[in-house]
Amino acid sequence: MIRNLELHPDRLFPADPTVRALARELYGSVRDLPIISPHGHTDPAWFAKNESFGNATEFLLVPDHYVFRMLYSQGVALKDLGVGNPDVDPRAAWRLLAERYHLFRGTPSRIWLDFVFADTFALKVQLSAETSDLYFDSITEQLASEAMRPRALFERYNIEVLATTESPLDSLEQHAAICASGWQGRVITAYRPDPVIDPEYEGFRANIDHLSELTGEDCTTWGGYLAAHRKRRAFFAAMGATSTDHGHPTALTANLGRGEAERLFQTVISGAFTEYDAELFRAQMLTEMAAMSIDDGLVMQIHPGALRNHNEGLFNAMGRDMGADMPTRTDYVHALKPLLDCFGNNPALSIILFTLDESAYARELAPLAGHYPCLKLGPAWWFHDSPEGMRRFRRMTTETAGFYNTVGFNDDTRAFLSIPARHDVARRIDCGFLAELVAEHRIADWEAAELAADLTYNLAKQAYRL
Repeated sequence: MIRNLELHPDRLFPADPTVRALARELYGSVRDLPIISPHGHTDPAWFAKNESFGNATEFLLVPDHYVFRMLYSQGVALKDLGVGNPDVDPRAAWRLLAERYHLFRGTPSRIWLDFVFADTFALKVQLSAETSDLYFDSITEQLASEAMRPRALFERYNIEVLATTESPLDSLEQHAAICASGWQGRVITAYRPDPVIDPEYEGFRANIDHLSELTGEDCTTWGGYLAAHRKRRAFFAAMGATSTDHGHPTALTANLGRGEAERLFQTVISGAFTEYDAELFRAQMLTEMAAMSIDDGLVMQIHPGALRNHNEGLFNAMGRDMGADMPTRTDYVHALKPLLDCFGNNPALSIILFTLDESAYARELAPLAGHYPCLKLGPAWWFHDSPEGMRRFRRMTTETAGFYNTVGFNDDTRAFLSIPARHDVARRIDCGFLAELVAEHRIADWEAAELAADLTYNLAKQAYRL
């Protein structure tokens, strides 16, 4: 049966009529504010080359690990979806999604995709087996138009700034091409040093050698290695970066003496290191990166708590980022103390903390951010950037950390059109939360209006120094 696709104007607002009316009014005041997207993983080549996104499968299915991990969990092979398989029949791959679209009921992916289908592509019926070809043909045809090129969509959705994320080994040639193009869209990079900081990252030793070549520093020495980071950070900043990003397994930090740090560095680059050595080195490097941030002003993001590539067979067959990363329990109070003992009271340092461990919100993260001047809380992230996850974040952190020790919303996505979809969800959820506070007479309506604008736009712009 073919059913109509409709986006209810009051979706995600509280069910109580009085609160819903307040939420609707607040949302109306921020709905059209520009999008600040300060952290994500979209491809800068899209904006450098401004070429067509291709077909529906290439654009909406293959880049989105939220989508293909659900299908994989139901027995669909990734290669049949076109993931890591450019020879797949894209129409057949799209049909695998269409036939199983019911799997996404109740998930944020369903909300995001329906937004894209209805708002971007003006589709009027729901995706299903019966409408698979209609969807594939309509989306693919529209993607061939000038109005659906990357820069046009960037402007259509009023994106003021978008940050991508690159390795220190990246030449940033795509960002240079964007700057040289004359296009006025602001697409900046962020410094993600994991490939040359994590001894357990594949190719770590070769990456160190490449870092030496790029910087002219001897990265087999501790001093040369740190100097190379400073040079690459300066290069990234010159290309527009305002932040760094650190995806460590834990939030552990360390403050070793120089001699001990030098010995540990020699151990990890020799390849004869233990898991303990690798963890201690990552911990030391978070503190070193914080020291560099004080000097160069780059905002530091720490994204810990993911056990990366949990599916070993899939990792061996297809590599990283195949939707198999899993959340873990994460300690912050003890783990961050060495770094905070060094720099926690320094107003020149700004660290944004994220978590995949929701149990840490009220117990650890909100109290830490509610005390240390250098700390702020990133929004609900990854598995939790969902309606319920966003509500839990606000309910568990606001009373201790307040709103102004948080940084608004960022989308952290590889799928371009999920950026406006995700920001729309965040604006609706935050306005619903604020409306509840007004209805309970905990804040005034004018305060809620100011907060709605801050959570939507101002806080992210300030926190990321944009």
